Amino acid sequence: MKVELIAYTPDADKIVAAAAKLCYAKSDISTLMDGLTPEKTASFLDMLSDLGHESPVEHASFTFGIEGVSRALLAQITRHRIASFSVQSQRYVSKLDFEYITPPEIAAIPEAKEEFERAMREDAEHYESLRRILTEKHKARLVAEGKDEKTAARAAEKLANEDARFVLPNACDTRIIMTMNVRSLFNFFSLRCCNRAQWEIRELATEMLRLVKGAAPNLFKNAGPSCVSGACSEGAYSCGKAKEVREKFKNIGEKND
Repeated sequence: MKVELIAYTPDADKIVAAAAKLCYAKSDISTLMDGLTPEKTASFLDMLSDLGHESPVEHASFTFGIEGVSRALLAQITRHRIASFSVQSQRYVSKLDFEYITPPEIAAIPEAKEEFERAMREDAEHYESLRRILTEKHKARLVAEGKDEKTAARAAEKLANEDARFVLPNACDTRIIMTMNVRSLFNFFSLRCCNRAQWEIRELATEMLRLVKGAAPNLFKNAGPSCVSGACSEGAYSCGKAKEVREKFKNIGEKND
């Protein structure tokens, strides 16, 4: 897995503090940023956190580049609907010799790993075979309709990808560009950094949190699974390790982390 913070709102802490200042003080737009020292900015952010007033944080957003993750993760992450996603297409991009993500529990057991890798090879063979059969069919039809060989071959490959991809596994790798505002990220981290989250998206969320805390430490000071800043939200399903989780996320994102 590779995760990069490729863009974010400049002075995100200060922008959110300015929005908070507008809500709670007599400030003109033209002078809104005046006097927002680092100390004042931190004070406004603490006030928002104490009040549970989250709408001002929506004015800041962060964009991530993500690769080396599975289509299974894609199905989970797109449930977070207040976000923008761009995903590598399996229709326009061939997945011949595709890479795949192996779950750690499978990798740890030689017999399971061997079975898993055999399944991946078989899927790749079926994909390649279907793609070849479909490409030949589409190319013949397109040539018969008057297209030249080169144009027909190129179009036929795209058409073949469209249906051959149905045999690709959830383990198949993908690449994602994702943008979320800070309020959505708070929600994402509270759910996906939790010990009860699925291992792959938990690993992703934890790395994303490390990156944003490095970029905007005050804004994300209390971000993380619900038990970091309060009680566990999982109730009877709690992992029972709140103390260890709080310690794990205490210094994440610091320069020496």
